[in-house]
Amino acid sequence: MSSPPIKRALISVSDKLGLVDFAQGLAAAGVEIYSTGGTRRHLEQSGIEVLDVAEYTGFPEMMDGRVKTLHPRIFAGILCRHDREDDMASLEEHEILSFELVVVNLYPFQATIAKPDVTKAQAIEQIDIGGPSLVRAAAKNARFTSIVTNPEQYSSVLDEVTESGCTTQETRDQLSAAAFAMTAEYDRAISGYFAESEVDGGFTRNMTISMRLKNELRYGENPHQQAAVYSMVGYSGANVVNARQLNGKDLSYNNLLDLDAALHIVRPFTEAACSVIKHNNPCGAATGDSLAEATRKAMAGDPLSAFGSILGMNRVVDEETAELLSEPGLFVEAIVAPDFSASAIGILTTKPKWRNNVRLMQVGTLEDQQVELSYRHIHGGMLVQDADVIADDYPGWEVVTETEPNEPLVSELKFAWQMVRHIKSNAIAVCREQSLVGAGAGQMSRVDSVEIAIRKAGDRTQGAVLSSDAFFPFPDSIHAAAEAGIAAIIQPGGSRGDESVIEACNEHGIPMIFTGRRHFKH
Repeated sequence: MSSPPIKRALISVSDKLGLVDFAQGLAAAGVEIYSTGGTRRHLEQSGIEVLDVAEYTGFPEMMDGRVKTLHPRIFAGILCRHDREDDMASLEEHEILSFELVVVNLYPFQATIAKPDVTKAQAIEQIDIGGPSLVRAAAKNARFTSIVTNPEQYSSVLDEVTESGCTTQETRDQLSAAAFAMTAEYDRAISGYFAESEVDGGFTRNMTISMRLKNELRYGENPHQQAAVYSMVGYSGANVVNARQLNGKDLSYNNLLDLDAALHIVRPFTEAACSVIKHNNPCGAATGDSLAEATRKAMAGDPLSAFGSILGMNRVVDEETAELLSEPGLFVEAIVAPDFSASAIGILTTKPKWRNNVRLMQVGTLEDQQVELSYRHIHGGMLVQDADVIADDYPGWEVVTETEPNEPLVSELKFAWQMVRHIKSNAIAVCREQSLVGAGAGQMSRVDSVEIAIRKAGDRTQGAVLSSDAFFPFPDSIHAAAEAGIAAIIQPGGSRGDESVIEACNEHGIPMIFTGRRHFKH
């Protein structure tokens, strides 16, 4: 059977954006419009003739609109198979009209629960019942019924109806798939809300993650791998997935990993901060009185590795910072920041050799990061944990050596401890003057990580501090740090060899702090 002509449309929407123009177009094409409650009044106020669903069913809306479309005359008209004589005979026998077009979007449950201090009772009232039922019925009957669930679909559907009086099967199949995805997302939000509200700590028994395709990427980790980025439904706040790209080539899989890492490092700082990322590890990071100063210090952390790096900043990129980055010999792949001044954009997109390719990613205001879950895929499942974003317990830190660090050294140690949590374990950070000057990352031996960090720092180890993401099992790394001129050390503690490590620090007159918290990043 060919596509049935659209004679009638049932419209019941919460989001009325663009609805009047769409309904006017349907009416002009000869489509009868049936509607309910607020939607009907909205259309009638715009001069559109609308037939009342309650008058058609002979059953009034009741319970403050909780019950209005849940009626056999509605659902039979949506679900009827136009190529089945028995279906059509049933419609005729019971004086039921067919609905070839259903336009529905749902109560704003997600928006409601996102509001601060929303009550459970308020959330419950925003759980749509009739809407999802209408959507699923129309989507199931996509062979004959068109289901429109998003104002973005209005234009294309109206074009087809106006041109041929119906929609194509391809269009109905696409609309059906989008409709089922929408109801699945809606149910996931409801399920997640109640699961979270009923669980006091720990993890829910069932977890559903809803995501939408954001973009297809240039490639994955390697050029032979296809890749895409999906946005997590309901996730708010500044992030690279939803960032606005102001310039540059399309993003790759690795670009996004590094941009996320770069932003993650600078987010907690109240001072101007810049991070320099290479292969998902920081090769430089610093704070300063200005963003330009922080950027200069960060780029100097490991200048060789910084070539072709990705930068994260927690301030609006200004003209001074852009001029600094445009100096000959520097090459930057991408920059993520809250925003870019007009003059900075002008400089970065016209002055350096890499001007056409540099990706400028605007994320907006960096609000305080809330405790969230971290997800990591493994074959057959997902590892889920609290994200390592909890503020450190400075009062709980313990000086375990005979020599205590002075106030400037404590400030440096706090910075170094913030840095080491972003380096892949085994992780060592050497820091000086609020700047990362040497990083040892991802080694199988902690001794190797110490040696690499010291070598990267060079003569800047004199008077610098050293942080370790986990305990030192033996004093050998302490001796290496002392020989390099390290002035203070911070680490979690908790090793059987703590006593010998403390003795080594005392031998060299190096103050050491135990934090009692590990920062592994596998």
